[in-house]
Amino acid sequence: MIPASRWRLAGLYLVVAALLLVLGGRLWTLQVTDHAHYVSLATQDRIRDVVQPSVRGEIVADNGQPLVDERSTLEITVNMSVVSQQPGGGTAELDRLAALLRIKDKTLQDEVRVCTVGVQQPCWTGSPYQPIPVDQHVSYKLALQVKEDQSQFPGVTAGVQPVVHYPEPTGYDLAQVLGYLQPITAQETKQLHVPVTGFSGEDLVGQAGLEAEYDAELRGQPGIDEVQVNAAGQVISTIKDVKPEAGDDLVTSINPAVQEATETALTNAIHTTEAEGNYKATSGAAVVMTTKGRVVAMASYPSYNPSVWSGGISAKEFRKLFGPAHGEPILERATQGAYHPGSTWKVTTTTAAVRAGYSLYADYDCPGSVDVDGHVFNNDFGNGGEMSLHEALVLSCDTVFYNFGWWIWQKNGRRYDTVTSPHFPVQEMQKIELDWGFGKDTGVDLPGESAGTIPTREWLYYFWKDNAHRGEDWCKYGRADGSYVQQIEYDDCTTGNVWEPGQAVISAIGQGYVAVTPLQLARAYAALANGGTLYSPRIGEALISPSGKVVKRIKPPVVGHLPASKATLAYIRSALQGVVTSGTAASAFGGFPLNKVCVAGKTGTAQVAGNLATSVFASYAPCDHPKYVIVMMIPNSGYGADVSAPAIRKIWDAIYGLEGAKAALPGGQLPALPHMNSAGQIVTDTQTQQGTGKHSHRRHP
Repeated sequence: MIPASRWRLAGLYLVVAALLLVLGGRLWTLQVTDHAHYVSLATQDRIRDVVQPSVRGEIVADNGQPLVDERSTLEITVNMSVVSQQPGGGTAELDRLAALLRIKDKTLQDEVRVCTVGVQQPCWTGSPYQPIPVDQHVSYKLALQVKEDQSQFPGVTAGVQPVVHYPEPTGYDLAQVLGYLQPITAQETKQLHVPVTGFSGEDLVGQAGLEAEYDAELRGQPGIDEVQVNAAGQVISTIKDVKPEAGDDLVTSINPAVQEATETALTNAIHTTEAEGNYKATSGAAVVMTTKGRVVAMASYPSYNPSVWSGGISAKEFRKLFGPAHGEPILERATQGAYHPGSTWKVTTTTAAVRAGYSLYADYDCPGSVDVDGHVFNNDFGNGGEMSLHEALVLSCDTVFYNFGWWIWQKNGRRYDTVTSPHFPVQEMQKIELDWGFGKDTGVDLPGESAGTIPTREWLYYFWKDNAHRGEDWCKYGRADGSYVQQIEYDDCTTGNVWEPGQAVISAIGQGYVAVTPLQLARAYAALANGGTLYSPRIGEALISPSGKVVKRIKPPVVGHLPASKATLAYIRSALQGVVTSGTAASAFGGFPLNKVCVAGKTGTAQVAGNLATSVFASYAPCDHPKYVIVMMIPNSGYGADVSAPAIRKIWDAIYGLEGAKAALPGGQLPALPHMNSAGQIVTDTQTQQGTGKHSHRRHP
């Protein structure tokens, strides 16, 4: 009989043998079967990519003048892959540097440690193989001390760091148009397919304006260094060095002199506007563009100093930019502000009336008021009697156009006026307005533009649905016998989805629900002036490579045509010329040298409840062969003839050099497209107004 202990010992031998077999099999797998795979992984562990950021392209004006340039600052950086190889892991060196920079030892050590799991800020979020900036504004003396004493500071470098700068006045004036750069987020890195350069928070991308719209072209392509590191993470050698490719320069059609004149005219008009009831205008916008869709100037008030974005923005500064207390200066009101167009809208109503069968050459009654469905709508200047449509435009008779709105409403699909579906057909008047390019994006090369409002049945349906029992919650707060506001809310609750005759009437003169951006209005008047072609406006004119090659010419594309015949548009243009000589804008242009530059236009005064009217003027010149369009809209300011029209007169003076002004565009000619000279400077053959029209700086990330 075999003792039990012998059986236990035999069992143990079997277990050990099984374990040895498993271990041997695993070793076989690692050494033979998966050998190539693990060799590859080991090799990858020893290779690191260090991405070199590219040089960002410039944004320049039409004459080559920089709209954004750079100022330099001295920066101290620490390369930890070098410092960590020093005795004691570089601790003594970091202590010496902290003393030199007059900061605490721990503060500097925290800044140069790599952010990993469990390590909280402050820490370095980028690559450990990239130099880490520890002080970005050092004195020349301190920078020189670091450079001259490299034995004490190996791996520490003092160098020039470019900082984005906006030349005054044009850079300030165009703050919203230019946009700004901010550190890239993880989400943007994924969306834009941007390689992480290793600088992390130092990687900048366009976040608004032209910087965002043309970010890919301006950013260029980063370079990549493949370096070999040892087990301690120290760089042994460089395997591959792919140099970065600089971004392209963006040449815009912004003319600095016209921009400055436009900004000055808009600002002065707002500052000098004192209104009844202690109201004062606080915002507005103006646009100057060619009749073929090229934006020459774009002003928005209030503006701000865009350098606030450089080096990080404080919470207080952020609130100033985005908060209503300071007028939300971050808004580009030329493309994002939506205002009632007032009587400038009558050109669309004229084309709608002609399309509906009313004659251009008939006489129409201009009574002091009209009664529509029990509501009285007054004319601004009382009873005008019988007059032609030409005279109705020149004198801006509201009641003629009220009647057009009323008559067209009566004939237009009345069974759909109680809007119970967003799929109900568009009204005839609103269809014409949409065909003029309103109620939709212009497609301008700026992000975030407003589409404005054209009150189609679809729009009305969603407007009522979003506010009857939510949003403004009309049905909850409305009262049939309550206050004035409560009565309006009650009516909106019960009939807010009904396209009523009163809305059709006031929409015919650019009020009620109608709202447009200054750029939309400028685009429409450009189409009127050029014979009917609607362009999608462009600010960018060309992209030029660092070598001086024109990579791409940017042309405003044709996106539609006005819903009117050549004869109808010619008739309207003739009337708009009369507006300036003998109509509502005659006082604003009294004494203007129309024999040198003939200006045509239309005033607009849009009433707003609780405020003064929005002052609007839309104009173009020269009358016979229009080149430029200027539009200005200033809410809470007064009559179009009293505020916007006189301001636009000064812009025409500046463009053509009239009434003692220096010509920004002699003969009305824009400068030729800039090119790159042999010194790497962007220049134009025809230098204009401000500056030298050349530059040689390029922005870095």
